[in-house]
Amino acid sequence: MRPSTWADRLLALLVRFVGLVILLATIVAAGASFLYNQAEEADQAERVAAQFNMRLRDHVAILEGVRALYQSDAAASGPGIRAYLAALQPQVHSPGMEGIGIAAAMRAGFPAAVEARLRENYGEDIAVWPATDQPVGFPVALVEPYTPRRHVALGFDMYSEPVRRAAMRRAWQTGRPAASGIVRLAQERAAKVKQPGFLIYLPVYARGPAGAAAAGTVATAPGMRPVEAFIYAPFRVNDMMKAVLGSQLGTIDGLEIRAGAGPSAPVVFRHGKMGWDAQEQMLRIADRQWTMRISYGRLFERLGRPLGIFLFGLALAILATQLHRVQQRRVGVARALAAEQARHAEDRELMIGEMAHRMKNAFARIGALARITVRESTSLDEFGVKFDGRLRALSDAKQMLVTGAHETVELEAILRRELGLAGWSQPLAGPRVSLGDEGAQAISLTVHEFVTNSVKYGALAGKGRLAVGWRRDGGDIELEWTESDLAETPRIESESFGTQFIRTLIERQLKGSWQRTAVDNSLVIVIRWPDHGIPD
Repeated sequence: MRPSTWADRLLALLVRFVGLVILLATIVAAGASFLYNQAEEADQAERVAAQFNMRLRDHVAILEGVRALYQSDAAASGPGIRAYLAALQPQVHSPGMEGIGIAAAMRAGFPAAVEARLRENYGEDIAVWPATDQPVGFPVALVEPYTPRRHVALGFDMYSEPVRRAAMRRAWQTGRPAASGIVRLAQERAAKVKQPGFLIYLPVYARGPAGAAAAGTVATAPGMRPVEAFIYAPFRVNDMMKAVLGSQLGTIDGLEIRAGAGPSAPVVFRHGKMGWDAQEQMLRIADRQWTMRISYGRLFERLGRPLGIFLFGLALAILATQLHRVQQRRVGVARALAAEQARHAEDRELMIGEMAHRMKNAFARIGALARITVRESTSLDEFGVKFDGRLRALSDAKQMLVTGAHETVELEAILRRELGLAGWSQPLAGPRVSLGDEGAQAISLTVHEFVTNSVKYGALAGKGRLAVGWRRDGGDIELEWTESDLAETPRIESESFGTQFIRTLIERQLKGSWQRTAVDNSLVIVIRWPDHGIPD
C-alpha cells in the first residue's frame, strides 16, 4: 500500500464526518426555525383571543354600569340610561354590541305595567308578544341606542324562548353575567342580511318593598332571589367579529368560531380558508366557552425559511460528500492499480507454471501420438504422413485460440478437434453452442487437460471407455465427461497443478463451476457455466 493511503483514508473520513455534522446542524436549525414560526403564530393567536376576551369584558363592564344606574333609580330608567349611553358612547369606544336593553319582570297575563313603560319610553302603544305558558315573563322595555331595526324587538318576551330563558335563569341564580346559546335576534326580522346572534344577561334583584313598588312587578322562583329586570346586550356575531378584529381580518388567512368546546360545537363565524396549521384558542363569552381556530396561511414563512436553511445545509453536505467521493476515487484508483499489478504478477506466475507444465504435456502428447500412429501404420512412410498431419492439426488449433482468428468457436468443434488429436473418433451429440474468445480458450484448454490426463492414465490410453456429452439446462450449459471401466478408481483427493489450472479456467474465465466424482473404476466430470448466447 502507498504510504499516503492512510492519509487519504483519514482525510476521507474527516470529510464524511464534517458533512454529517453539517447535515445534522441543518436539520436542527430547520426544525428550530419551524418551531419558532409555529410558536410565533401561537402567540399571535393568543393575542387575538385576549383581544376578543378583553372586548367582551368591556361590554360586560358597560352592562354592569347600566345595572348600577338602573338600581339607583328604576323609575327614571329610560331617560337616565339614554343620557348615560349618550355620554359613554359604547358603540364608538367598544363597538360590537347591538345595543343595551332592559327586560322588565311581568306576571303572566298582566302586561299593562310593561306596556305603560314602553309608551312612556317611545311615545306609542307597543304590545307585549308572544303569548307564553310561563308563569312570569321579561318583555323588552327599552333598547338603546334606538334604531328602526331595533324597534321590532320592543315588547318581545325573552323568557318565552327556551335558549334565552336558560341563560336568564343562570344569571338569576348566580347574579353573574350569563351568555345565551346561538339564537336569531328579534331585530333580525327587519335586517336584510340575517346573522346568528347571542345575548348576555345581568339580573337586577328586587331591593325590598319600596323598590318593588317603584319598579313595578317582581318575579320570583323557588330557591332564587326576587328579580325585577334583566339588563342585557344582544350581539350579532359577524358584526361583533369585524368590530373586534377590524383590519386584522385582512392578515388572517382563515378564522373559525365555534359556539362551544370541541369540534361538535356549531360554527357561528367563518372567514377565509382554514389551513393545516390552524391554532386553537378558547374564548370566554360571559359564563360560556367558545373555540376559536385561526390560520395565518404563512406557508412560505412557516416552511420556506426552514426549507431554505435545510437546502443550504444540504448543499454544503453534498459538496462535502462530493469532495469525499473525489478522494475515494483517488484511493480507489490507487487500490485498483495495486490490485491490477498483483493480479498481473499472479497471472505471470501462473503462466510461467503453465508454460512448464504445457511443455511436459506437449512432449507426452507427441509421444502418445507417435505411439498411436505407430500402431496404426504399416510402413514408415505412412507413419510420417499421419504423424505430420496430426502435429499440424494441433498447431492449427492452438494458433486459432491464440490469435482469435474467429469471433466464435463451436463447442462441438473444440471437442472433436481435441479428441480427434488423441485418436478418439466416436460421434458427438449435443445442441449447438457458440463460444466467444474467452469461453473458447477456457474450454479448449480444459478439454486439452482432460484429454492429456486420459491419454496418460484413463480411457484414451486404452484402459476404459469414454463418453462426452453436453446440454442446455435453464440458463446454463452443462458438459459431462465420463470415463468408465478403468483399470482402477482415480484418486481425486488432492489437486495437482493441472487440476488447479482447470479450476482457475472454469471459475475465472467461464464464471462457472465443476464437480468431479470417482467411484467404481469410473470418473465423472460435470462442468456448468452460464449460456451467454454468443451470436453466430
